[in-house]
Amino acid sequence: MKTLDGNTSPTIEELEKKNAQLENKMKTLELKLQWYEEQFKLAQQKRFGSSSEKTDDNQLSLPLFNEAEVSASVLLAEPTMETISYARKKVGDRAEKLKNLPVETIHYDLLDEEKVCLACDHELHEMSIQTRQELKIVPAQVKVVEHIQHIYSCRHCENHSITTPIVKAKMPNPVIPKGLASPSAIAFIMTQKFADGLPLYRQEKQLERMGIPLNRQTLSNWVISATTRWLTPVYECLHRQLMQEDLLHADETSVQVLDEPGKSAQSKSYMWLYRTSGSSKKPMVLFDYRPNRAKENPQKFLSGFTGYLHVDGYAGYESLENVELSGCWAHARRKFDEALKATKGASSDSNRSTIAKKGLAFCNQLFAIERKIKDKNPEERLKIRQQDSQPVLDAYLVWLTEQKEIIAPKSATGGAITYSLNQWQKLTTFMKDGRIEIDNNRAERSIKPFVIGRKNWLFAVSTTGAKSSAIAYSLVETAKENNLNPFLYLQFLFEELPQLDMNDKLQIDHLMPWSKELPKDCYIQKRK
Repeated sequence: MKTLDGNTSPTIEELEKKNAQLENKMKTLELKLQWYEEQFKLAQQKRFGSSSEKTDDNQLSLPLFNEAEVSASVLLAEPTMETISYARKKVGDRAEKLKNLPVETIHYDLLDEEKVCLACDHELHEMSIQTRQELKIVPAQVKVVEHIQHIYSCRHCENHSITTPIVKAKMPNPVIPKGLASPSAIAFIMTQKFADGLPLYRQEKQLERMGIPLNRQTLSNWVISATTRWLTPVYECLHRQLMQEDLLHADETSVQVLDEPGKSAQSKSYMWLYRTSGSSKKPMVLFDYRPNRAKENPQKFLSGFTGYLHVDGYAGYESLENVELSGCWAHARRKFDEALKATKGASSDSNRSTIAKKGLAFCNQLFAIERKIKDKNPEERLKIRQQDSQPVLDAYLVWLTEQKEIIAPKSATGGAITYSLNQWQKLTTFMKDGRIEIDNNRAERSIKPFVIGRKNWLFAVSTTGAKSSAIAYSLVETAKENNLNPFLYLQFLFEELPQLDMNDKLQIDHLMPWSKELPKDCYIQKRK
């Protein structure tokens, strides 16, 4: 068929084909638009919204999960009037809080000539006392300690013998030869940076206000020297002990190193974390600095380890031999939580929002079971999981398989579903042993101090400094896990280690954070 201008008009088949192509293109553009909207909402939520992942009770009001509660609520009796009670402050509560602190007593008394009655001039007697308590804080004080070693020789041998014996009084070896640094000074600097997140340039200003002219480069040299010389053998001993465990956690986060060989200053390096589980009798937290995120890094560090390893979704751990990976349900749940936030407020996303709520509810059911059995022993915990958690897992897997066919995989909800399906084998490992935890939050809590510190000191200048930081963070976090005061424990190490033969590994055993030979002063007094 020809039109009036002589051109051939398209056939019906050609129009239908073009219409189908346009419809497919429109659907693709709609999916892209939905994806960009979700990413925008998530970015807004992360920037301005609350970071809490707590589930709102009204958020999961679905018949699938609260049908029993809804039907039962009809039979509830009329609620009684709410009674408000006021708790009185316990008598002696202040004394209980202050009982472990040293007490400085100041007496305010009358002079002898003032102990006379103004009315009759007779002597006064003490009828009572009135006591007021207040906290006194003494800021850090710095002083110079002079170590004077007395040396003796024999005057008789000097006059009558060829050789003269010389006897020196015993003096402890310094932590840094020919340096000003003392064990307490280095322990203080390291605690401020690696436990409290105070970078060295702020410590430099702090010392300057105290009248001490020490620049940040000197402080950095002290930390690196003391860490390399004395803490490395302790770190290696902890590493050997860690490899004897059969249940570990692992995580990793980025760190910027300016002077990394073969890399630009803007490139990412990584700090890896490995730690014991909650059931271990010897809690340990070890950091390991590596220039990249390659799978060879955990292979090298975990060489010789066999057992279960809690991880997130990073595929680099899958190359480990003789290690069974346990996935993190907190990550799986977070995917649905983000999907729910991404679809919030959009009427066109009601279907995906409902599916995200259901996925979130499945995860919440598993966490609710775990909260009930957290105080049980591993055998009881495993038995309850088999009775209560397994049916939830079975139903969840069937639901995931069904939803995968109807939800766009690139949407936030589709990504949450895909994550759970891809990680399913790891996510169900916790059903094999009662000691295995349902998530990897223990590792995330341990790596958080490093992440917070990184926001303050921003980067490491050299690989030497980054490795030193890994060892320092390891000792500080391991000390905290064993209820030790990091400052007092580090000071004790720097006092004891220079006096030992560092080639004798047995001498280091009594310095481990769980050793019964540690001074009682190193421990933090537990609050009752």
